[in-house]
Amino acid sequence: QVQLVESGGGLVQPGGSLRLSCTASSVTFSIYVMGWYRQAPGKQRELVARITGGGTRNYADSVKGRFTISRDNGMNTVYLQMNMLKPEDTAVYYCNAAYISRNYWGQGTQVTVSS
Repeated sequence: QVQLVESGGGLVQPGGSLRLSCTASSVTFSIYVMGWYRQAPGKQRELVARITGGGTRNYADSVKGRFTISRDNGMNTVYLQMNMLKPEDTAVYYCNAAYISRNYWGQGTQVTVSS
């Protein structure tokens, strides 16, 4: 079992920045593909970005050029740096750890982009 604890959400004005962090309890953190997903009210959960243990990254088209995912395997932590935030980025952001049939989720952190 992997416990994921997210932090860093909050309220920010359009054009602002936030950095989300997710720390995992697993001692084999590097084997997991780590991802950030988000879910806005009335919408399905969607992939924002993910990163493999070796550092290969994928992004949703809507965040390319604005968001950056990174990881520190020594600290069991994955980050999501979010720049140039837009109101449509408002959602609950969830951390995910995936390896073969194992799939774990954090509790979510709220990001609100509003003036």
